[in-house]
Amino acid sequence: MRLLYTSLHLEHPAAGGPQLRIENSIKALSQVCELDIISRSCGSSEALKITQDFFQPYCGEYHISPQFLSKSLSTPISRVFNKILNRIVFNRNIREDASFIIDHIDRREIDVLWVGYGNISYPLIKLINDLRPNLKIVCDTDSVWSRFVLREAPFASGKRKRQIVKSGKEKQEEERAWVNLCNVTTAVSEVDADYYRSLASDEKCIKLFSNAIDLETYKSPPSPPEGFHNPSIYLAGSYGKSTSSMNMATQWVLDKVLPLVLNAYPSIHFYIVGNNSDIGFGHLNSPNITVTGRLETVLPYLCNTNVALVPLKFESGTRFKILEAGACKVPIVSTILGAEGIPVTDNKDILLADEPEDFANAIIKILEDEDLAQSLAANCHELINKHYSIDTLADEAKHILGVLQNA
Repeated sequence: MRLLYTSLHLEHPAAGGPQLRIENSIKALSQVCELDIISRSCGSSEALKITQDFFQPYCGEYHISPQFLSKSLSTPISRVFNKILNRIVFNRNIREDASFIIDHIDRREIDVLWVGYGNISYPLIKLINDLRPNLKIVCDTDSVWSRFVLREAPFASGKRKRQIVKSGKEKQEEERAWVNLCNVTTAVSEVDADYYRSLASDEKCIKLFSNAIDLETYKSPPSPPEGFHNPSIYLAGSYGKSTSSMNMATQWVLDKVLPLVLNAYPSIHFYIVGNNSDIGFGHLNSPNITVTGRLETVLPYLCNTNVALVPLKFESGTRFKILEAGACKVPIVSTILGAEGIPVTDNKDILLADEPEDFANAIIKILEDEDLAQSLAANCHELINKHYSIDTLADEAKHILGVLQNA
């Protein structure tokens, strides 16, 4: 079976969970079909080449959508002009993408179009379906986007809250539309799958395609960065506005949890790691806090910390933070929602806590009890190894393609 994979945010090294999902999805799909790739992601010429060189061995043909290539090579003035033009000519960029993708589909006799980051690709999916109604399309999701949006509502008020509710409801309608348009909508967990099934006229079009990690990447723990401090706690993610889930979770730890841990461990060091972390929190660098900003790899920090934190209050999907920490055999403290969709057991694979004092006590418990720390780390590693490897993901992909082939 010939499959064309296309996605936004196709990037190597992966800057965060969405990019890591795309990378590992491609690795899994390449095992079970003839794969081509079209990237719809911007970047510098050097970044685009690094990304293409990494993914080329996994596919027959690799292309960058011309409009994104031109954006990467354009001047700031021309980018502004093209942005204005796209507003005037409705969906100009989407139409250009669709035309390029369809030309490739026809030339290469593609059987299935697999749209990564499908949560934000509905206009493209709909247009391609209108132009090629018999083409089999997979909308690949990494979360339930409406749920991600609406879960922020309890933490907002006034105009912001009204905007959240409006945006969430609009996304729900879009989700209902693509679930009943695409041949398959994927979900990263049974939690997400149940939601999509509730929208679908045919529940059999909802298939599990998990977040997974390449365990080979984590087999040789790197040395810690120069000047690394222990004991330490670690929080990684992709940061954004002050109201983003990662920013709010990090601020919660700083305000509510870290002071309690410092009372018990005055020398504890808190590492805040990830894309744009320095923008919101860089001013906090101090003897007890290090904010790294974007890193080529988080592993020197993750592999050498004492506790990995997942303090999310609103999100959707499943957390690569847990998959990666489990792969690295680092004990984890998470909120209940932070561990959603992953079949971890509290006090066996992970420690779960939602209130600041309970969260801080869980961290302290791991720092004080080496046997507990080792047991949690080993059990979570076993769970990740069993359920979230590239081979497991390839089996899920094979099942999906088998269903499409027989449809």
